[in-house]
Amino acid sequence: MLLKVKNKTTESKLVKVHIDLPNHWAVGGESMWAEPLGGDLYRIENVPFYAYSLNFKDIVLARRNSEDEILEIKEVVKPSGHKTFRVNFKKAIDHEQQVEILDSLGVGYERAYEYYVALDLEAGRDYNAVFDQLEKLEEKEILIFETCGARVPGSFDDTSEEE
Repeated sequence: MLLKVKNKTTESKLVKVHIDLPNHWAVGGESMWAEPLGGDLYRIENVPFYAYSLNFKDIVLARRNSEDEILEIKEVVKPSGHKTFRVNFKKAIDHEQQVEILDSLGVGYERAYEYYVALDLEAGRDYNAVFDQLEKLEEKEILIFETCGARVPGSFDDTSEEE
């Protein structure tokens, strides 16, 4: 169930919003597609690959520091209820097997790289059931995964190495 977030209607309305992630283990920041809702409010229209405590369809406050700068996410104004997991498949798991596994989880997903996938669990779906399935797949050494709740209160970033 690959996420298809853009269609002819929404594609032209989407803008990039950004979040700095200076403590993240993999990147220094992340940009996402978002739909402008008026004022400084935007709806996230893809699954975040690196930010924590930010999910598909969340409504965020984002502002530019100047006209030339990209929109920076300041806070989540209204959580969507969606939850994000991130999966790294072991290299021995081919694309077809990955798709079968992802489809069996009943989640939407977006692929960052061949083996790295962000999963979207819709609001109201059973978080624990998906977590348990991912845990079993991890025990079988098919993949490793992480949940994407807040690591640092009030931040979208990972913890610093000092913590």
